[in-house]
Formats: sequence, structure tokens, C-alpha cells
Amino acid sequence: AAEDALQRGGLAAALIAPEVVEAVFASPLPVALAAYEWSGRQKQQVLADWRLTRTRADLLDLAETIGRSTRSHDEFPTAMGYGLGYGAGLLARAPACLYRTLDLAGDGENNEGFPPAAAYAEFPFAEVTVNGLVVDTPDDDPEIDLIAYYRENVLHGPGAFLEVAQGFGDYERAMRRKLLREMRPRAVGALSQTAPAGPG
Repeated sequence: AAEDALQRGGLAAALIAPEVVEAVFASPLPVALAAYEWSGRQKQQVLADWRLTRTRADLLDLAETIGRSTRSHDEFPTAMGYGLGYGAGLLARAPACLYRTLDLAGDGENNEGFPPAAAYAEFPFAEVTVNGLVVDTPDDDPEIDLIAYYRENVLHGPGAFLEVAQGFGDYERAMRRKLLREMRPRAVGALSQTAPAGPG
């Protein structure tokens, strides 16, 4: 329960951190956001459904909705494939967006159901970037390199990246950093018409 509260409260607090708010509204286009919890095969629950953040009040309302939510299940297997598949379904009914990003946060590797690779093969992830947030805790199994597991199995799509929280108490900081990286304008490189041609 304490770990869950740190994650849920950390996400809510990160969404209204001043630097994140500034990044969300740096673009003239609104950001569409939704959040869901996941654990076992059929244990996913929407915490806050899709909404466009046109104003700071919209973002505050989203954060408060997440902050007031409570966990839906008491058993916590880690069915990553099912969690990703659920996210693909959520993205399928999202508002039209220039970019589509799904974040998978957790403190364990897949231990129930099909793995992430199967989700990427069977669900519509062709134009989706999946970023990861690993909660690295001292009591993790020393035989499992969770950071490497996320890098090799979870990250998906162009520009995908991983953030690491050093324990659940560090979750808010890691989430703030992740949100800032995602909101940063994407650089598009192009050669000037007057630029000399490179070797062919």
C-alpha cells in the first residue's frame, strides 16, 4: 500500500510540478493524457480517461483525479504483455495526436502471461513509442538486472528511453524527469538547400 501511494501520488505531483506544467503548455497544441494501473492478466483499471489539457485547470484536475484514486486489486503479478495490450487499446480511442507515447512503469519483470515482444507483435504499436520507468529497489532479486530487462524488452519505437527511480521514494523525481523529456519538442534535422552534398 505504501509503495502504491508513492507511485500514485508521485505521478500526480509530477504532473503539476512547475517545470512540467511549463513544458506541457510550451506548445500551442494541447496534450492528451490518460492513466491506468496494471498488474495481472485481467487487472487493468483506468485511473483518468483521456482529456485534452487546454488549460492549467485541466492539468490540475487530471492530477487530482489520479491522486484521489485507489488501487483496484490486492494481488500483483506482473503481466507486462497484458498491460501493454491494454494500453494499445486505450491509445486506439485517444484523440488524434501528432505523436503517441505509452509509459510502462514498474518494479519487476514479466512473470504472468505473454511477454512484451508478443504484445508488440500482436497489437498496433507501429506508430507508438513506449518509454519505461524502472523502480530499482534494494530488495530486488540480485539475479535479475531489471534495468537491462526494460531496455531489452520494454523500450519500443523511435526515441524510446528509460528512467530509473532509486526506490519508490524517488518515483516522483524520476517521473518529472521522464515527463520533461517526453514534452520536449522533437528535433527534425534537414539539410539546407545550399548545403554541400556529402559523400554519396
